[in-house]
Amino acid sequence: MSARVACTVLAPTVLEYQATVARVPGLQVQESLAVTLDGAPLPVHEVVGPHGGRIHRVDAGAGAVLLEYHAQVAGFAAPEPVDEYLRSLYLRPSRYCEVDRFYGYAAKQFAGVTGDAQRAVAVREFVANRLDYLPGASRSVDGASDTLLASAGVCRDYAHLTIALLRALKLPARMSAVFAPGCDPMDFHAVAEVMVDGRWWVLDATGLAPRAAMVRIATGRDAADIAFLDNHGGSIRFDRLTVTAESAAPLPADDPYALIPIA
Repeated sequence: MSARVACTVLAPTVLEYQATVARVPGLQVQESLAVTLDGAPLPVHEVVGPHGGRIHRVDAGAGAVLLEYHAQVAGFAAPEPVDEYLRSLYLRPSRYCEVDRFYGYAAKQFAGVTGDAQRAVAVREFVANRLDYLPGASRSVDGASDTLLASAGVCRDYAHLTIALLRALKLPARMSAVFAPGCDPMDFHAVAEVMVDGRWWVLDATGLAPRAAMVRIATGRDAADIAFLDNHGGSIRFDRLTVTAESAAPLPADDPYALIPIA
């Protein structure tokens, strides 16, 4: 796994990155991380979130800033313990998942589906059939309702619509950024996760990569919580992003009707 994030700082700012493998039990990670300003190293402060995701924060003056990250990952992530507060949080409306606009629509659309697992799979299938994967079709400010109307988008749009529908059906749902071996086009990938029978399962209506090979980066309510780059104060210009994700083992087949965790 690797990531290179380049930006130009136009006025001094605080940069925050979420571009590294989450620190979760069961995974063995060998990694290196460096952030430079015009080639000179910058001090990096790490903040660990509730799902093991990490924010790396740097104070940067004007100039060219480059984050370089490399990791080798082995093992399998242990199931995440159920947190009752977060379970409640992931039922509520959020910035890009306007659940309150979907209650009636979801109830009617999935009226004949019984059982939590069956509802989760039905939502995934509905989104896969409803949307066309089309880069450039959506805006960074679009939420789930915009995506439903546009019937097109990229991975974050697929995830937002999936999450909004799941929450409207009273299933806790959240969004995760992942490294996704096999993903084409290669990039940071966004997926939905749903809680069924006390465990979190990943749903990916894009079908761009096998879920069993995904590696968690960050997790939150929606894209606002898992952005790979954010800044506070000053101003920046984003320049480029390069991501790689490869598996030493053959990639597994992915059954879209099976519940699979991010492992």
